[in-house]
Amino acid sequence: MDLLLLVKAAILGVIEGLTEFLPISSTGHLILGSALLDFTGDRAKLFLIVIQSAAILAVVWEFRQKIAHALLNATRERSALQLFINVAIAFLPLAVLGLIFGKWLKAHLFNPPVVATSFIIGGLIILWAEKRQNHVRVETMEQMGWKDGLKVGIAQAFALIPGTSRSGSTIIGGMLFGLSRKAATEFTFFLAIPTLGVASIYELYKERALLSADDIGMWAVGMLSSFISAFFVVRWLIRFVSTHSFRVFAWYRIAFGLIVLLTWQLGLVHWVDV
Repeated sequence: MDLLLLVKAAILGVIEGLTEFLPISSTGHLILGSALLDFTGDRAKLFLIVIQSAAILAVVWEFRQKIAHALLNATRERSALQLFINVAIAFLPLAVLGLIFGKWLKAHLFNPPVVATSFIIGGLIILWAEKRQNHVRVETMEQMGWKDGLKVGIAQAFALIPGTSRSGSTIIGGMLFGLSRKAATEFTFFLAIPTLGVASIYELYKERALLSADDIGMWAVGMLSSFISAFFVVRWLIRFVSTHSFRVFAWYRIAFGLIVLLTWQLGLVHWVDV
């Protein structure tokens, strides 16, 4: 078993878990991390997408009581049924646009300069959104209607651009559309379950020819490190959003994007496409 490969898998798993639910783009960090670790090729692309499933399991575990309650009471409680309706509606824009433009986006936008630029633009948008006075009309996730779900789903579709951040798009988008910070964050967690789950299953089926028993160790290490790091991030973020803004993430995005662009332009780091 290649020890170096397992170390790379562990590092990338931690990166996935730490960044998936923060508004800083897990895809962007994985693209840049893979470039630095020289972890490239079709098998690497499949690995990076499917380790997201471990991050989903962390969300499922953290919200297991709410999920179980919604499942058991979907036919009896309007709020429980509405949650599933909202998640389904919010999932559709990204799913449809991903099927239509997915190949083109991967071929043309999955590279360090685009990711770095998206980091910077996303950071500026977060700063603008935090400075703007948002009128909160939906305090809790249970108060959301299907139109709120659709609006958040449209915001999530921007995450098809690597470096944009799925969670950043949904949380900031939700806040701009009138959701409280807490409601937008919790709904982002629930929306991640079908979004990342379907993406992982679809990629596994489409690239099933790349699956090999020799990669079991790599998959196990990557998914375990992803689950553990995501578990702690989810718990921390729930507490963080109750008393803090997202400005610190905005400045991080801008600084990190500028560093990547500068090192790429000066040739200090040999960034390569994943």
